[in-house]
Amino acid sequence: MKDGETTAVHGRHLPDHPSAPAPESGVTTPAATATSSRATRKGFRPEVQGLRALAVLMVVTYHIWFDRVSGGVDIFLLISAFLMTLTFARKADRGAPFALLAHWVHLFKRLLPAVVVVLVGTIAASLFFLPRARWSMVLEQSWASLFYVQNWLLASESVDYYADTSVASPLQHFWSLSIQGQVFVLWPLLFLAASLVAKGLRVRFQTVAAVFFGALFVASLAFSIYQTDADQAYAYFDTRARLWEFALGTLLALVLPYVKLPQAAAVAAGWIGLAGMLSVGYLVDVEGEFPGFVALWPLVAAGLIITAGQTGSRFGADRLLSWGPLVKMGDLSYALYLWHWPVLVIYLVNRGQDAVGPVAGLAIIGLSLILAYFTTRFVERPLRSLPRVEASRRRSLAVIAVCVALVSVSVASVQWTMRAQAQALASQSDTQNPGAYSLLPGFVDRSTGDSPPLPDLGSLDAEWGVLGEKCEGEHLPVGNDRAVRGCSFTPAEGTPAKEILVIGDSHAEQWLEPIELMAQRNNYQVTALLLGGCSYGAESDNRSEACNTFNDAATDYALKMQPDAVFTMATISHQATTAEREVSGIAEASKFLGEAGIPVIGMRDNPRFEVNMISCIEEHGPDAAECTFPVGEKLAATAPVPSAQETGGALRFMDLTDLICPAGICSPVVGNVYVYLDDNHLTISYTGTTLPQFEERFHAALG
Repeated sequence: MKDGETTAVHGRHLPDHPSAPAPESGVTTPAATATSSRATRKGFRPEVQGLRALAVLMVVTYHIWFDRVSGGVDIFLLISAFLMTLTFARKADRGAPFALLAHWVHLFKRLLPAVVVVLVGTIAASLFFLPRARWSMVLEQSWASLFYVQNWLLASESVDYYADTSVASPLQHFWSLSIQGQVFVLWPLLFLAASLVAKGLRVRFQTVAAVFFGALFVASLAFSIYQTDADQAYAYFDTRARLWEFALGTLLALVLPYVKLPQAAAVAAGWIGLAGMLSVGYLVDVEGEFPGFVALWPLVAAGLIITAGQTGSRFGADRLLSWGPLVKMGDLSYALYLWHWPVLVIYLVNRGQDAVGPVAGLAIIGLSLILAYFTTRFVERPLRSLPRVEASRRRSLAVIAVCVALVSVSVASVQWTMRAQAQALASQSDTQNPGAYSLLPGFVDRSTGDSPPLPDLGSLDAEWGVLGEKCEGEHLPVGNDRAVRGCSFTPAEGTPAKEILVIGDSHAEQWLEPIELMAQRNNYQVTALLLGGCSYGAESDNRSEACNTFNDAATDYALKMQPDAVFTMATISHQATTAEREVSGIAEASKFLGEAGIPVIGMRDNPRFEVNMISCIEEHGPDAAECTFPVGEKLAATAPVPSAQETGGALRFMDLTDLICPAGICSPVVGNVYVYLDDNHLTISYTGTTLPQFEERFHAALG
């Protein structure tokens, strides 16, 4: 079972990854800086550019040295909406058409080139410096990042028991860019709607827009507070829970022309905002509490800085934010954000470290700045300023198409190569990868000794137990469809010799491979009711409400179907000690089913570890002492299972520990097959090779 959803690199809990600064879609040609805030709002806002630079520096330093989230993501979201709103408000004032298609083409033509450089560079660096087991994750997230859906991928993984959230991806930070990209499509549509309503009612665009986005602010903030409380991990990546932050930036841009602070008040507002912005990451658990109402803190702080504007005072915070080098840093902020996270993650993983020291941190920042400069200077800026490209929508679309093609070809070619390698490896498994067959008496080894173990480390996602056919008709539980993972084998003709029902969590699921093979050999019907992290047993306080509800439904299903046997887990092992225990409520559940004439096959749990066995192998090698453990240090001397008296003889115990840890030693590779998928789950490549012994012991237990 997975014990947490916190992102980590080799055990180092890393903060989530704030969004990149958006390009200045709302900034017109830089104008001379005026002393009055009203004047500067009509042109370039150097303090806003400096604010972006300071925010990205906060993000970078907080990530690298302080292992915390700065809240900079929220500031970026607000600024991007603020600048975009200025653009459309000016068009509305001039009566100019919004020209949404031209706007989107222009915007994504500016955004994508830097994205492509970072994606292709990260893919290449991952292939050279990251373990093969992480390649699939990087490639999958490359697709999601390219098409601006990375946040939804991470949101789904945050609630997916089977998703590996224990390691950081070098592309995780694209989740915020994805939210921004979605808003960059949605916001202009809302501006257009507000414009049409304003014309129909003959009122000012700004008035209607304020009503539109005010309502959106309230609705999204309310949803964000609710969702953050109900499921913070999902809410963090949920676009709907972030819309209010963009809406606040839009409202700020709409009301700012009517706000004029006295100089002293503007100076105070600027410094209060700057202090609030810098302090939020230290004083608030941004990672655990955002994006609910607590996110108002950095947004209000940034709003105060923007409202203060150019104070004209030498004591104003704007004087610091308008400092030349900081403003120039703002030009690099987008590319710097894109590069710093992959550089950091790849460094940590490649070096096997959990933290970065002062010297290494400065080197990471330096390399990120260099990459950001070259990306901005030789990719982003030229494509942005080429007159022939800028003046032609067709050429701009060609730039976008080339960007998409470059990433698509890169990702697809690597994925195709990995699939071909995995298929070639699997095709010779009969002789080269015997797995548990190598433990059978009289086994003759025909392997050449030069073939790598199965499964291919780029295909670990396929190592979860899967049943072939979809359950239909009488095998589909009413009201509990989500629990049925499939029906592995249904005879084409005639009645199955036996019907086996598998109930439980992922540790029951990992035995589906030999169960399915056994069913095919013996004409059995197999159905599985599975819920990750939910062991099967009678109702218990040790389980969540959802798990207890699931188990009640599974029991009802078993009584309805009357299978010849229920297969489930009887014990739960411990990662750090021999504190193996019986599954809560398994005795009561077995006795209840037994009274209905349904025997229960209870499998002993496999050993669990404090290290990811695949990562251990890639770092130390398959024979390293760091990856090998005596079974006596992981399981109890005697399996803690209920007695026959407690279960009325219904629970039949089954133990394959001798195949998982042959000769009492738990090794990561047996018979040239990886035994473990992570720190506690077995690969189906290995469990499938236990078929002869599994079938024999299953039938012996069933009697």
